[in-house]
Amino acid sequence: VLGPACNIKRSPLCGRNFEYLSEDPYLSSKMAKGHILGTQSQGIGTSIKHFLANNQEDRRMTVDTIVDERTLREIYLASFEEAICEAKPWTVMCSYNRLNGQYLSDNKRMLTDILRDEWQYSGIVVSDWGAVNDRTAGVVAGMDLEMPASSGINDRRVIEAVRHGEVTEAAVDVMVGRILDLVYRSLDNLKPDATVDLVAHHNRARELAAQCAVLLKNEGPVLPLRPGQQVAIIGAFAENPRYQGGGSSHINPTRITRAIHEIRKVSPDATFAPGFVLTSDRIDTVLVEEAVANAKAAGTAVIFAGLPDHYESEGYDRKHINLPPNQNDLIAAVTKVCRQVVVVLANGSPVAMPWINAVSAVLEGYLPGQAGGGAITDVLFGKVNPSGKLAETFPLRLEDNPSFLDFPGFNDRVEYREGLHVGYRYYDKRNVDVLFPFGHGLSYTSFAFSDLQVSHATITDQDLVEVSVTVENTGRVAGSEVVQLYLAYPETTVARVPQELKGFAKVPLAAGEKKTIQLTLNSRSFSYYDVPLASWLLENGPVEIRVGASSRDISLTTTAVIKNTRLSKVVFTLNSTRYDLLRHPIANPVFAPFYAQMGSLAAAIGQSKDDEKTAEAPLLETADLIAPPIADEEAVLPEENPFGTLFEEMEKQLPLRALVLLSGGQLPVDLIQSMLDQVNATIAISQT
Repeated sequence: VLGPACNIKRSPLCGRNFEYLSEDPYLSSKMAKGHILGTQSQGIGTSIKHFLANNQEDRRMTVDTIVDERTLREIYLASFEEAICEAKPWTVMCSYNRLNGQYLSDNKRMLTDILRDEWQYSGIVVSDWGAVNDRTAGVVAGMDLEMPASSGINDRRVIEAVRHGEVTEAAVDVMVGRILDLVYRSLDNLKPDATVDLVAHHNRARELAAQCAVLLKNEGPVLPLRPGQQVAIIGAFAENPRYQGGGSSHINPTRITRAIHEIRKVSPDATFAPGFVLTSDRIDTVLVEEAVANAKAAGTAVIFAGLPDHYESEGYDRKHINLPPNQNDLIAAVTKVCRQVVVVLANGSPVAMPWINAVSAVLEGYLPGQAGGGAITDVLFGKVNPSGKLAETFPLRLEDNPSFLDFPGFNDRVEYREGLHVGYRYYDKRNVDVLFPFGHGLSYTSFAFSDLQVSHATITDQDLVEVSVTVENTGRVAGSEVVQLYLAYPETTVARVPQELKGFAKVPLAAGEKKTIQLTLNSRSFSYYDVPLASWLLENGPVEIRVGASSRDISLTTTAVIKNTRLSKVVFTLNSTRYDLLRHPIANPVFAPFYAQMGSLAAAIGQSKDDEKTAEAPLLETADLIAPPIADEEAVLPEENPFGTLFEEMEKQLPLRALVLLSGGQLPVDLIQSMLDQVNATIAISQT
């Protein structure tokens, strides 16, 4: 199976967002892992894709994606990492694009150094269809299988490269061996007598689609509808559903359920008017008038709206996030005559909703598959209590999206200037209002959170941290809540996002029932990627553990303290003498308080030449880079600090060059320069 596709939803405009899983790398990798484990448990291989940073369709065959190392690690690689490391897909599909100047099919660092050496991946790498740039370079890089076949052209090039010593025969043997392993694994899993119950599978698809629907709004509440209720069904999608995305993802359904047919099984007197045509954006006044009349007569209208096939597909990106104008016009017209209007959406990625304040309810069905018509009916009439949550933010405007100024780039180059601030990370950082936040989703019942507990008050890099919380169904019907856990760092000295999803669990509850659930956090949960050290590190200091129903519906918060035990000392060299500031602090007690406040090494993150520190840099900006605290041996400090808050205020603005003067020469110029060299380039760390 050529999936799952777990590229990050960087922009709502990406034409393949309907295939991708989330704007959040943790959630994306978790969902991809589940997809892979489930599929491969049946002896069917998966091909996780598109590796890597393939977040647009515009110029996808040639575009050079420019991503800084920390963003690459924490966002784009992280979206694949857990799924590959823990679920072990049979194949990894490399993407078309270039990454920082090099095509992925030739990229040894991505395909071998990271994928195979760091992540210990042992399966094959297959190219996206037509993605091979240089087949010979691909063999060296670790790209095993070219798709589609080149009728022997590239095979002959590889043979010639071996004959001329450009590629070793051993490298080809390794590649061929991996392909044969896949062949034998596939043969071992053949089930020649396999049968399938198509009806049972269709019914299961209906159950899953209903669970995935997201109730975005429900005033009144107008939903669920009552069986037999007089209702006007409006919208061409009710009769001709859009149930899958466009392009190579197309599959042949075994059957199709249409919403209007399923609704009439529950409410036989439901009327229907198409309201618009799917093949044109033109407003048809005759169709609109018919729909308005039906809605006015019924008193309750359900409008099936969304993006037609030609609005989003593989191969091209969207130009905006609007629904077709004939659909927006229809919804506006109906809301003027009908007090209860429900909008059901069929779309693969966020859309703007200029009518949001005029409608009573919005049900996001996404692209629900062949049984979607029945699934949506089950939710509308309360047979299923919706429990889906948004895996992406719905912005109010496209202009609010963090990638707006840099999507899709220019002249075969796109720069990810938003860095770590993708999706909700950006909206939270800028405190931007959104249409619907990441993690949002309503229910026909209500839930309450209580008793948040954390197993460790002090967290080290060796700890597994258990977080428990009690969830209660405080409503009158059974339902499921998705508990979401976010981490935030209120006193960070490292550039970090406001909060990150690091745990979630779906909890089914009967009316009035309570359950206590546990979520486990490990060292990686709290870590950031330190570029100079090429390592995942914990930053010393407090961490907020937040639990709630969405990224902007946090119910409970508690705080723990992180203490990194990996860093044992920091040394620097001055005039051929090695100094250890932790074991041999400068003797002058006046400066001991500075060393005491020198935090963790974490602030070295993302240092680039543009960020290089000079003697003009305030002490506060560099102190954390010079001497992290240590668990086994601390600097000797005076019992009392007679200078009170003086140093606290001075360090906010005191440039390093001033230390030479203020120390009376006890801190010489060359020592300050050595500190700067240490900050900018030459920190040597010995690990415990």
